[in-house]
Amino acid sequence: MTWLVPLPVVMPLLGAAVTLLMFRRPRVQRAVSIAVMTSTLAVAAALLALSSAGPLVVAVGGWPVPLGIVLVADRLAALMLVVSSGVTLCVLLYSIGQRAADGDEAAPLAVYYPAYLILTAGVTNAFLAGDLFNLYVGFEILLAASYVLITLGGTETRVRAGTTYVVVSLLSSVIFLIGIGLVYAATGSLNMAQLVARLDAVPDGVRLLLQSMLLLAFGIKAAVFPLSAWLPDSYPTAPAPVTAVFAGLLTKVGVYAIIRVETLLFPGGRMADVLMVAALATLVVGILGAIAQSGIKRMLSFILVSHIGYLLFGIGLSSRAGIAAAVFYTVHHIVILTTLFLVAGLIERQGSTAMERLGGLARTAPVLGLLFFLPAFNLAGIPPFSGFIGKLGLMSAGVNEGSPLAYVVIAGALLTSLLTLYAVGRVWNLAFWRAPACAFPEGQSRPSSRLMLAATTALVVAGVALTLVAGPLYDFSDATAAELLARAPYVHAVLSGGAQ
Repeated sequence: MTWLVPLPVVMPLLGAAVTLLMFRRPRVQRAVSIAVMTSTLAVAAALLALSSAGPLVVAVGGWPVPLGIVLVADRLAALMLVVSSGVTLCVLLYSIGQRAADGDEAAPLAVYYPAYLILTAGVTNAFLAGDLFNLYVGFEILLAASYVLITLGGTETRVRAGTTYVVVSLLSSVIFLIGIGLVYAATGSLNMAQLVARLDAVPDGVRLLLQSMLLLAFGIKAAVFPLSAWLPDSYPTAPAPVTAVFAGLLTKVGVYAIIRVETLLFPGGRMADVLMVAALATLVVGILGAIAQSGIKRMLSFILVSHIGYLLFGIGLSSRAGIAAAVFYTVHHIVILTTLFLVAGLIERQGSTAMERLGGLARTAPVLGLLFFLPAFNLAGIPPFSGFIGKLGLMSAGVNEGSPLAYVVIAGALLTSLLTLYAVGRVWNLAFWRAPACAFPEGQSRPSSRLMLAATTALVVAGVALTLVAGPLYDFSDATAAELLARAPYVHAVLSGGAQ
């Protein structure tokens, strides 16, 4: 069944080509995009089921490993494929509903659907990449598409924010490319399975340099403090569907790359303390920025940055329990943040996302209140939601580590959780509970379509489902962590040419 492995990359690329050719037929574009994303989700689910038996490997073009491009679907990659495909499908449906509600579904921007599918292809390629250069290609594909999506509409605000995003992204790409060049100069290979053995023969100082370069590049992409200042200024200006998919996925691709590099190429915790300090700073600085905001979208952007610190904490622990909790929390983070940004888009259609201008939404839009309440308090880690389970797993792993630094990060994580509850509770109080603060001018509020509400509801239900299936999902995350730290299954599957 290895023939399934390239499909999550190939299908969106082919779909992008078709939708670009059909730029005068928006209905065909929509139908093709939905069919491609649904098929990608189905293939990802099949790969998730098959990955339990061991990594699935395809050498593209039949080139012998490690000469050609290698795609690898192990437990971690397959899990990320399922989650990313699910949220991108829901966001696609939301965007279609938004265009219908705004009355311009007959004349959408012709480039939107091709760019969206190319973004999906870049994300899936990054998850499946078996060598560092193909990982770089995956990043560049998704970034090229994101440059288009973040500036949709061409307004001055979006172009200005997009410029910041482009400059920072190019900087991280240059650093990543330099790191790739240094890795090849030191080892003569970029295939990650082959690098496992070759990096062991590299002097410690050189290994540390290579690791630092890669972590620096991935840290910018993942919005790790102090490399995160660009995100709150870039994401809130984009259209709601674009902001949602960016918040849910793009930073997580950077986190995925950190997990892959730290477990496969540089095990042993050489940079563990640095990651732990970065986790603490990201947690605290991000959440302090969030509680200072008056706009819901900017507040969520800072919370997005803050909670990346939880993921770094698990990775920095370098233990099976820490990695397992980080994988579980990554799934939670993708689903919940995507949902909340879609809800923010629905709130914006009520007139504004500025909290001082909102009020009374619990009475005038009770469905919207429920759609916000469940993921918001899940994000804050209220029991028994998946956010609580993930944070409990991370803190338990930190206690097992027992180092002074781990306890300091645990304290920062607890503070962040409390302040997250304060931030989302403040939104609930100001936007939903209190009396309306002002009357919006006629025409400023816009109705939301049923498809927008259905797509958002689907993600809210998915967030609740994470709690219901937390046991099996955590077991799968634990098995994923064991496979990552063992390294042997991955290396054997790739270097043996993918024979299953």
